[in-house]
Amino acid sequence: MPPVSTLQAPETDAPEGADCPAGSDFAPLLREVKEHGLFKRRPGYYAAAITLNLAALGAVWSGVLMLGGSWLVLLLALPAAVFGARTAFFGHDAGHQQIARSRDRNRLIGLVHADLLLGMSYGWWNDKHNRHHANPNHIEKDPDVEVGALVWTRAQAVERQGFARFLTRHQARLFFPMLLLEGIALKVSSFQSLKSRPARERGVEGALLTAHLVGYVSLLLIAMPVGQAIAFALLHHALFGLHLGSAFAPNHKGMEMPEPGSRWGHLRRQVLTSRNVRGGLVTDWFLGGLNYQIEHHLFPNLPRPHLRLTQPLVREHCARLGVRYTETGLLDSYAQALSHMHAVGAPLRDAAPVS
Repeated sequence: MPPVSTLQAPETDAPEGADCPAGSDFAPLLREVKEHGLFKRRPGYYAAAITLNLAALGAVWSGVLMLGGSWLVLLLALPAAVFGARTAFFGHDAGHQQIARSRDRNRLIGLVHADLLLGMSYGWWNDKHNRHHANPNHIEKDPDVEVGALVWTRAQAVERQGFARFLTRHQARLFFPMLLLEGIALKVSSFQSLKSRPARERGVEGALLTAHLVGYVSLLLIAMPVGQAIAFALLHHALFGLHLGSAFAPNHKGMEMPEPGSRWGHLRRQVLTSRNVRGGLVTDWFLGGLNYQIEHHLFPNLPRPHLRLTQPLVREHCARLGVRYTETGLLDSYAQALSHMHAVGAPLRDAAPVS
């Protein structure tokens, strides 16, 4: 990973879609995107996409009810996970105010898609995700690079002890297998987060999360025997976690990480820490538009179908400024992310075993 230079600029992010100081690197790009009308909402696109996704989910779960009792029902865990990930992407877009003009309507869309349909807390995830957007890859400010099951710097790695030390030593090869647990981990974290939410939000989200859990368990037990239901639920959540993790993994892992105390402007903070993934409509669909990670981070409330249209403007602007714009293929993005994780664990592999 190349060294991080210190770039003097205000620490605060530009508000989404708002004007920046006239002299900033970001201001001309923001004006250009506005002039192209790319901040305009796309209610027709989202209405059609959400309707199609709900119809697909309905068809999959109808198939579960019809095939329950046969082990062939396990085949439906894959489309259930795939369309569940689409549901999560709509919750993500609502959290960024991309879908509706009203914050309340976006929140309603997010609550339905995240809490009710997936059993994931919209408020908890949205708060965490917005902190990530404000300071991506910043070791002290981005919750996505905090110490957890995985670590992201050598300084974090050398502090690991016991089983955590083993995980870090082998985290590159364990990354994708660990994603198989992410679907369940997201639901557990969602319930755990309720105690820290404001009382009103706790009541609403607690009710929706409970409704999802009761509905999900009831549907499976109505459709199939207990053992088969457990097998389906485990496979479904494993594939869902793998899919979501595979969509988010290429975005920042292995990109620059601002040092504590660094002061980067909005443009460099978002562009240098993000990686785009090349591809066509299939890649756009599979990754929920997150393959345009640079554009998404620069303009978080830009409607998803406009990210592709914004990309040439951003790329040309970065070229004029001499700011490195990173774009790669999907498999190469995984290779770069895994290479970074492998390098982070190197001190533990090189050190003598700890008794």
